[in-house]
This record gives sequence, structure tokens and C-alpha cells, in this order.
Amino acid sequence: MPDYLEKTALQQVEDDGLVSVNSDQLRRASVIDPNINTLAREAAQATEKEHSMTLREGLQLYPKACFWSVVLSTAVVMEGFDNILLNNLFAYAPFQRKFGVQQSNGTYQLTAAWQSGLSNGALVGEILGLFITGIVSERYGYRKTIIGALLLVIAFVFIPFFSDTIVQLLVGEILLGIPWGVFQTITTSYAAEVCPSNLRAYLTTYVNLCWVFGQLIASGVLRAMADRDDKWGYKIPFALQWMWPIPIIIGVLLAPESPWWLVRKNRIDDAKKALLRLTSVGKDPSFSADENISMMQHTTTLEMAVSEGSSYVDCFRGIDLRRTEIVCVTWAIQTLCGSTFMGYSTYFYEQAGLSATNSFTLSMAQFALGAIGTICSWGLMQWYGRRTLSLAGQVTMTILLLIIGFLGIISHSNVSAQWAIGSMLLLYTFTYDSTVGPVCYSLVSELSSTRLRAKSIVLARNLYNITGIITNIITPRMLNPTAWNWGAKAGFFWAGTCFLSFVWTYFRLPEPKGRTYGELNILFNQKISARKFNSTIVDPFMTQEARRASIVATNEKGGSTRIDSTLKF
Repeated sequence: MPDYLEKTALQQVEDDGLVSVNSDQLRRASVIDPNINTLAREAAQATEKEHSMTLREGLQLYPKACFWSVVLSTAVVMEGFDNILLNNLFAYAPFQRKFGVQQSNGTYQLTAAWQSGLSNGALVGEILGLFITGIVSERYGYRKTIIGALLLVIAFVFIPFFSDTIVQLLVGEILLGIPWGVFQTITTSYAAEVCPSNLRAYLTTYVNLCWVFGQLIASGVLRAMADRDDKWGYKIPFALQWMWPIPIIIGVLLAPESPWWLVRKNRIDDAKKALLRLTSVGKDPSFSADENISMMQHTTTLEMAVSEGSSYVDCFRGIDLRRTEIVCVTWAIQTLCGSTFMGYSTYFYEQAGLSATNSFTLSMAQFALGAIGTICSWGLMQWYGRRTLSLAGQVTMTILLLIIGFLGIISHSNVSAQWAIGSMLLLYTFTYDSTVGPVCYSLVSELSSTRLRAKSIVLARNLYNITGIITNIITPRMLNPTAWNWGAKAGFFWAGTCFLSFVWTYFRLPEPKGRTYGELNILFNQKISARKFNSTIVDPFMTQEARRASIVATNEKGGSTRIDSTLKF
């Protein structure tokens, strides 16, 4: 082959922005599975069909997958319910009298230290639950793990319900955090693995919608209890957590296991049966379960060719280190962007000068807007992609937080400013839940490798929990009149962290929209810049050497160059 033709071929590959699996990786993959060539041919056909599948076709072919994903994701409602319940009980008079300290003016108030302790108790439990989940779910599967967690919820709710001291309440929150950590990982992983790429964003972000539903239900319950002046005003909301586990357990028992998990366990026949239970094959005669299972096997084998390990340590090795950084920081940004204001909404409104009744009403409106925002995010992600939506959301939230900070300077001397703060927080909630909030769930499930997905989500969510612990320590002090008493001026602080999050997102967060897991693997393995993920053409089924030979052969014939997307060996 003439040198100038070789250089021309290489330059053309680079100019066209084409990447594929390299020969070394393919060699290692062929050792792991000698049938890699056959798998690649069938996987290529399944990938082509997935790319050409419209949203309507996806819903027609995978309605059962959507249903079962929704069933499992509903478990997150419980976490959203209790998270908002506890933080907003800080502003509830019977709860304050029971667990608070009397102030000089005769009123009762939980100290900032105990507010932080109670909020962080659940997060500590979640950290433990998450690490356990990363090991247990990979060994026993998603269904068995989530059923065990639901049974723990039934047992642990007894503790906060019968708590007579604040220490007992703290213990109950820590123990309840363990199963909540399970829900955070399993629901997102399951949603990402039971559907094609054109449905991933909807089912993974539905997890965020469940979180918002829990917040909205908790706000409604607290609003209904607002006129009660006895202990049942806070005991009844705790007891309502018993209504969720049994129906969800029944649903999980009937649901199929993730076919991706079964493939990783080399249970190919079981994976095929699970896939058929997730699809309505009669809706699409061209659908082939065998080809889709081959795509899962092909992707898993290529990942193993890069790194065969599947422990937490492997998340920090080689290419997976970059993927771990991205998913971890992406989830931490949910806290760093200032969302802590939403968790303390009722308490925040009161400290801004609004009455208790108006505070609970605004909280309900806030979370209703959050639900609407999450639904809006489905269309926005389809049009603009995950990366663009995340960037736009962070810019908008930075501006809103600055406005809240400036209004906080005059809020206690101006009733209009108090209501303006409430209005800005409503706009902030809508922005968050239509951009950063739901997009995070899609990103962390798509950008982690299939082999390490559960453990990557565990690490990401735990960093989120750690940042949550920090914010739960400082936020009560920012808002509490017995501590720093910043009030709405805390918006300046969170505007700064939100802007720093924007800078990281611009340089480090890639766009996974429309990519199969196999294509994302190639983009990471070839170390493509985050800003070029969307424009790079990917072929997971042909080596660079094969493509180069194809280009050179075409150039030698004097014809136009065409990059074939099919397998060539």
C-alpha cells in the first residue's frame, strides 16, 4: 500500500470524526468469547433497528418494560415523602413542642444541630444501604434486592412512629435510610436496562417524578394536618409510609429480572425469556430477541476486554475512572446547584416572613410545579439533549438564586419582597425539575458502563448524600434565627456553587442522547472529548484497521469514500 494512500485514509478517518473498537480490544474480546464475530453481526442488526425505532414504535414494542419500570420506580415515592416530611415538620408546632427547645419568647424550635442531625440521619443510612446494594444486587439480582428493602421499610417505620424522644427518632431515620439507598440504585438501573435507547430518558427520569410525587403527597398531608394541635399531626404522616410496600412487593414479584443482569451472569436463556416478557413481539415482526441478546453479550464482552473486574475498585481504574467522575459529579450537582432550598421550603417560607398556612400552601404549589417540570423535561431532552438542558438549567438557576439573595436583603421590611422570594423559589423549582433534577437520572444510568452500572450509581448517589450531609449541616444554620440567620440571603452562596457546577458541566459532561451502550463504550475507550460526543460517528462493529483498509481500497479504485457501518472481518 503506498504511503500517501495510508496517510490519506488515516486523515479521512480523523476528519470524519469516526471511532470504533480497536484491534487490541477485539483480540481480548475474542479470547473471552470466541463467538464475538457472530455476536457482532447480530448486534449490528439489533443496533441498526434500535437507531431507526421511533418513540411510538418503542412504546408499542416495549409497553411491558415501561409498566414494570414504573412499578419498581414507585418505591422512590416513599423516600421523597419522608425526606420532605421530616424537614417540613421542623416548622410544625406540635412537632416543635415535642422535640424542640423553648425559646425566650415562649415558642419552641428545634436547634440547628438537631435539624442537621435528623436530616443527616437518613443520609447516613442511605450511604450504608447504597454500598450494600452495589454488592447484593449484582449477586442476587434487582428483584430480590428491592423486595428485601421493602420488607425492611415495613419493620423500620415502627421506630419513628412510636418515637418518644428525638434520639429514637434519629435512630429510626438512620435505619429507614438503608432501604431508601436500595431504591435509589435499583430503580434507576432497572429502568436503564429494560428499554431501548429512545425510551431510556423517559423511564430513568420518571424516577425523579416519583421523588416529586412523594414530596407533593407529603406537602398535601402536612397541609391537611396543619390545623391539628396534637401528636397525631405528625404521627399520621409517619404511619402513611406503611401503605406503600405491600402493593409494590406484589408488583416486583411479578416483574421479570433485568436481561442485562442475566447476561452478565451468563444466563442467556433466562435473559431471552425476560426480554420476551418485556416486549410485545407481535407489534414488530422484525424484532429479534436473539439479536438483542447478542447486542447485550457483545457490549458486555467488549467491556470485559477493557477491564474484567466488577468491584468498587474497578470503578476507579482506566477508562472507568472518567465515567465514575462524570456520574458522581453529575449527581452531586443536584445538591450543589442550591436545591437544598426546596427541601426546607416550608421552614424557609416561614423564616422569610410568611405565615404557616401560606408556607404549606406554597410548598404544595412548589412540588406540583416540580411534577409538571419533570414531564416537560421529557420533551426538552428529546429536542435538546441531556447536556444542553443541564447547562441551560444551571445558568437559569444561578440567576434565580442571585435574585433570591438580593430580595433577602429587604425581605423582613417588605411584604412584597417576601412574596417575591416565594415566587422565585417556585420558578427555581420548576427550572430544577425540568432540567438538572430529572436529567441527572438519565445521565448517571447512561454514562456508567453496564458491567459497573450498579456500583457506579452507588458511588454517585453516595457523593450526592455526602454533599447532602454537608448542606444539611450548613443550611439550617443559614436559615435558623438562632444561628447565622441569613434567610434568603443564602441565595448568594448557592448561586456561587451553581455557577461552578456550570463550569464543570461545560468541560466534562458528554451527551449520550441516541447512543447505545456499545457506542458509549467506544466513545469513552477512544477518549473522545465531552464536547465532541454528540458529533462523533461511532461504529462498534468494525475495527479501525478494517475501516482504514476499506477507505484505502476505495481510494485505490478512484471512487468516492463511503464508511460502511457493517461488520468487516
